[in-house]
Amino acid sequence: MQQLSLLIVMLAALIIPIVMARFKVSSIPTAVAEIVIGILLGKSAFNVVQETGYLHLLSSLGVILLMFLSGMEINFDLFKKIPGQKRTANSPVSMAALSFTCVIITAFLLGAILHFMGLFSDILLGTILFSTVALGVVIATLKEKEILSRPMGQTILLTAVLGEVVPMIALTFYASIYGHNAGRLWLIVLLFLAAIILLRRFQQPYIWFNKVSKATTQLDIRLAFFLIFTLVTVAETVGAENILGAFLAGMVMKLLEPSEATQEKLTSIGYGFFIPVFFIMTGVRLDLKSLFANKTALALIPVLVFCFIVAKLPTVLVYRRRFNGRNSFAGGFLTVTTITLVLPSLQVAQNLHAITSSQSAAFVLAAVIVCIIAPIIFNSTYKLAKEDLVKERIVIIGSNVLTVPVAQQLSHNWYDVRMLTDQEDNYKTFNSEVDDLKYFPEIDEAVLEKGNYFDADVMVLGFRKDEKNYRLAKLAKNHGVKRIIASVQNPQTAVDHMNELHRMGVEVFNSYVVQNSVLRSLIESPSVFEMLMSARAGLFEVTIHNRRYVGAELHELPLINQITISRIYRKHKPISPNGDTVLEYGDHILYTGPYEIVKEVRQRLGRRG
Repeated sequence: MQQLSLLIVMLAALIIPIVMARFKVSSIPTAVAEIVIGILLGKSAFNVVQETGYLHLLSSLGVILLMFLSGMEINFDLFKKIPGQKRTANSPVSMAALSFTCVIITAFLLGAILHFMGLFSDILLGTILFSTVALGVVIATLKEKEILSRPMGQTILLTAVLGEVVPMIALTFYASIYGHNAGRLWLIVLLFLAAIILLRRFQQPYIWFNKVSKATTQLDIRLAFFLIFTLVTVAETVGAENILGAFLAGMVMKLLEPSEATQEKLTSIGYGFFIPVFFIMTGVRLDLKSLFANKTALALIPVLVFCFIVAKLPTVLVYRRRFNGRNSFAGGFLTVTTITLVLPSLQVAQNLHAITSSQSAAFVLAAVIVCIIAPIIFNSTYKLAKEDLVKERIVIIGSNVLTVPVAQQLSHNWYDVRMLTDQEDNYKTFNSEVDDLKYFPEIDEAVLEKGNYFDADVMVLGFRKDEKNYRLAKLAKNHGVKRIIASVQNPQTAVDHMNELHRMGVEVFNSYVVQNSVLRSLIESPSVFEMLMSARAGLFEVTIHNRRYVGAELHELPLINQITISRIYRKHKPISPNGDTVLEYGDHILYTGPYEIVKEVRQRLGRRG
């Protein structure tokens, strides 16, 4: 029977995503489907699966890996302040912090109300459960909508991050206090110190690991599991929950900046085997027959669903400060999604005998219900706003016979181009030829800040005077502009400036060098020159920003049959592509193809999401 139970669970884990793909069920998270199938296989329905020692071990490893991967989902760069930019009240970080503060207060009030109504006595546990957000489900939904890197997506994502980190820490203190280990709370500091030490010790060796790693050694994966079991062991030793140790291990691994390939392998191990067992066994353990026989616990389910929803409604009010009402409602409702941390929290609470099995089952069912409702409402309600559809933002400073034609061509393609100049004659000459050209008697930091010109994906400095371009490049770099291209017409007289620009990561453009390269290309490779000059076909570049295609093989790309990929640049190193090449985030793809196909390829692969 033990072997049969394990076989049935493995078969269910295999069939569930296949069936969901076959019937195109995309609105319900896979984790929710696995819990539902577990309910059918367990004591609540057919009772064909029994919890064996093997399944218990696999399920325990599953929850540990789930929390580890949740820790790896956190992008710490989102919390960093961009140099030179002021963090306003409507920035994603500020709005997320305010939103989650309101969520905590509302969750506490709901917990207190349930306590006074006699429905659920533990106010602190109720606060923790009602304030959690399923970060993994939120990220998957935002990726599907392709707004993960947009202001709305970033705000929702940061709210979800807080909705996983803060309750996780609160759960640790809850377990210590109610587990009669309050006197050992100070020891939990040792867990965080261990995480910091591991991070400092492995930050440099990790780079070396990647260089010497082989297919048969997989040092990055071995390091990941070493971090997991080290911090889990430390957590249990100091009286904390093992899920906190696993979560911290994921955060440490993320701070080591693993490659997309490493993250993909770890995700494959977790979600490919261990985590589905945890979700299925969660459903197997539920005893709905006892729940339905207990009228008090049964009546608790709609109340809990209501509380899960109401606890997150303050986010809608905060989001409306910047976004339209429809999308604010959709975004706020997405944060209602809660399953990832609820299940481990209920396990902890049951181990402490702070909650009955019927109450735990009611919470699980309520979490499953909101996990089904929330993504469906978000996907049906959210409409791409203007800021979501914005093309890559280009700011060109300096209008002349070189920059104006470029601005015209880019404006007709997939870029949002803004130009400005300090030369009145050039403004009068080119104003009618460029959609957005502004004139300022002097272009300085104040002008650029007031006009939000530093809010750009690419800034091109095209003045004929190298000193002016150099000064503006330093300003743009200090204000956190992602990519800067500066024209340097006379590199012989500005060697020091050239070297400093290169050190800052500024790309230098020299028309004399480019003309030489084009002439050499015309002599040595006339077909390449013809391709570059063709109006119908050309050599194009796209950077992989759409995370939907990260981890995909080259032959899986859209419209791959209609384009030819000549080279891939990864971290400034060329890669010879083949059909099995696995794409990573930030890869630069050089390709050729008919012009009418190019735009669609750029939009699909380059869209941030």
